[in-house]
Amino acid sequence: MARLQSLKPEKLYTRCDPGMFKFRTTAEVRDLKGVLGQDRAVAALEFGLGIDRKGYNLFAMGPSGSGKHSVARRFLDAAAADANRNGVFDWCYVNNFVDARKPALLRLPVGVGRKLRTDMDQLAADILTSIPMMFESDEYRARLREIEEEFTSLEDRPFEEMRKRARKRDISIIRTPAGLGIAPLHNGESLDHEVYEKLDEAEKEKINEAIEEVKKDLQELARQAPRWRRELSQRIRDLAREIIAVLVHSLLIDLRKDYAGTPEVNEYLDAIEKDVVENAEAFRQQQQAQEQPVQAAPTAPGFVVPAEPEGAREVVDRYRVNVIIDHGETEGCPVVYEDNPTYENLQGAIEHLTDMGALITDFTLIKAGSLHKANGGYLMIAARQLLTEPYAWEGLKRALLSGCIRIEPLGKRLSVLSTVTLEPEPVPLNVKVVLVGERRLFYLLQRHDPDFDELFKVTVDFEEDIPRSAPNMRRYAQMLATFARGEGLLPFNREGVARVIEYGSRLAEDAEKLTIQMLGIFDLAREADFLARQDSRKVITAEHVRQALQARDHRASRLPERMRERIHRGTVLLDTKGEKVGQINALTVYQLGGYSFGQPTRVTARARQGSGKVVDIEREVSLGGTLHSKGVLILSSYLSATFLPSDALSLMATLVFEQNYGGIDGDSASSTELYALLSAISEIPIKQCFAVTGSVNQFGEVQAIGGVNEKIEGYFDVCVAAGLTGDQGVLIPESNVKHLMLKDEVRAAVREGKFAIYPIRTVLEGIELLTGVSAGKRGKDGKFPEDSVYGKAEARLVSFNTVKTISTSKDTKENTTKAKSLTERKEKKA
Repeated sequence: MARLQSLKPEKLYTRCDPGMFKFRTTAEVRDLKGVLGQDRAVAALEFGLGIDRKGYNLFAMGPSGSGKHSVARRFLDAAAADANRNGVFDWCYVNNFVDARKPALLRLPVGVGRKLRTDMDQLAADILTSIPMMFESDEYRARLREIEEEFTSLEDRPFEEMRKRARKRDISIIRTPAGLGIAPLHNGESLDHEVYEKLDEAEKEKINEAIEEVKKDLQELARQAPRWRRELSQRIRDLAREIIAVLVHSLLIDLRKDYAGTPEVNEYLDAIEKDVVENAEAFRQQQQAQEQPVQAAPTAPGFVVPAEPEGAREVVDRYRVNVIIDHGETEGCPVVYEDNPTYENLQGAIEHLTDMGALITDFTLIKAGSLHKANGGYLMIAARQLLTEPYAWEGLKRALLSGCIRIEPLGKRLSVLSTVTLEPEPVPLNVKVVLVGERRLFYLLQRHDPDFDELFKVTVDFEEDIPRSAPNMRRYAQMLATFARGEGLLPFNREGVARVIEYGSRLAEDAEKLTIQMLGIFDLAREADFLARQDSRKVITAEHVRQALQARDHRASRLPERMRERIHRGTVLLDTKGEKVGQINALTVYQLGGYSFGQPTRVTARARQGSGKVVDIEREVSLGGTLHSKGVLILSSYLSATFLPSDALSLMATLVFEQNYGGIDGDSASSTELYALLSAISEIPIKQCFAVTGSVNQFGEVQAIGGVNEKIEGYFDVCVAAGLTGDQGVLIPESNVKHLMLKDEVRAAVREGKFAIYPIRTVLEGIELLTGVSAGKRGKDGKFPEDSVYGKAEARLVSFNTVKTISTSKDTKENTTKAKSLTERKEKKA
């Protein structure tokens, strides 16, 4: 049996040679142009932002920290600065004088919205001040007096004629405070009651008949009076309309000239002119109210504020302009990043005010959403936040599919509110939407939402890492220099840059790669800068980077330290020396937020004669995930194919992660579990100084796993706490060697011969190292050597099958005897 060689120290860490850099500090390095390692994503962004077709919205996907937000925003800003502004407008809502519940929309050239709002505010103020002055003018008062005198004479003439007719009948019509009175005359004088009583009946009858005739005339006159008053009121209203029409026409002359090139505004001004004239009565009533005694509103002592009539102000408020989007100060096309994409924040909202317990609203309370703000430009939204907000995703899809934005209260859409609200005219939509999120969200939407592919045709896929080539490392240094200058950090020297690059490989979990998930790199740069300033240094060195990494680990290491303490105190059982049958140390990795750490755990296996089943206890109690169960099934298949291939195994085996009280998943321990099973079946002990990781396939090949650095370091820390003996080590898949970027302490222990790391290609290599016994290969006779691991395992499996055969034969004999006895009894009865 050949002794498997452990890895040399230089295989455990791939250094970056500072001599490859020609600068002394990053202060000498030019800024990085472009985006590091994202050629595919950049090409997709350029295509998606360049093509002007419906449905070519973008979904930028990639892991957290890959720069997808910042890169997408940078490209959006550049595209917006160079884009044609023909699709950018100011958007305003104004009153709909035909149906106030449906405010009208004005699309105006950029910068015109705010001017129109100012002009309309001034027009409203002019109307409020000029119209009362018109009603106070001599011309108006003279014409009003003419109308009143005309109608006064119209009323007086019939009355005088009626009085004359009454006197001819000896009847007098008298005006009293209570109205008109009728009295009989005698010799030109009023006839009192005593004289009337002395008259004979014929004279009384004559007087009564005269009085009745006069009453009829009065009643006829009374019936005509309301008509005369209506005619008078109508004449006065017509006069007010005429006066106001002249005034408002003069007020609008200059405005019409200013907005001659904007037909929408001129149509709106025509509507205002018509509405002001139609509401002339409200302004006239305002004037009458102002001529009444002033009612003071309560104020501070010594001040009196006149109460302003409501009617006229309510009318002129209808002429104001609600500019929901003003691009007067926007350079290029708008770029909007919506970090809180609720339904209302995207679609806009209609606000309400409370008045005497009732909710009221009008067109001035319409508020724009992000779609309005980005209209004609670009809208960037975080996909996760969008999908977690109720109805936000559906609202966005509806707007993109219909090509317009409808401001509709969510309560009305869900039919949970009966409040009467507005129905603003929809805004035509022309926007490029960029969703930013994880790959999982992209594929979930693509699979489950039938509209997704129609709306988001451009995929912007961001890489996680790049090859660790010399050109890429130099560009990495450029990127670090650019970031340091932008953040106001101290410059890095060459050794500091090299140490950051090495950490970039550690984050990539590959010594031949560099991570471009730059969040962790930039955080490290900030922390190293802090330590360098504390050290009163002018540059950041490799030592500052090392201290920053060490401090970061220390801040996050409370839990792994507690877990190692439990092992050291014997609370959690784990051996780092000695030998045990069916027991092995497995390596696991824990992920807590952004911090990963490794931890060894004991795996045990038991084997006896049985039905040929390998029982995964974790799976039986629902603590094992599907990938872990898959690994157990694979090792079961390996056993069946390797031992007694022509017979069914009569094996009953159990596997368990001891003292595991949480879930476990992944197949990285399948080779470990197979070693434990081989030990249990062959009854050959495994050296407890080793810990193992690696998955296995059906042919016994050990396959790569994730988190190899953390797993090795986790077991190393346990061994350090127990005391390094020089025998301890870790078995890893050979295909994981290129991923090793181990910390200094592990490399030092390997260099001193106190710890070892073994690359394993097959289960045969692993079981030989773990047991110190040859695994064994089938000879020409088809048998394994008797003293090998596989020879002893197969011999025991044969014994299991023999026991099963004897048991089966015995059962068959007993069953035959019982059947014969039963037949004889039946024959005797017959």
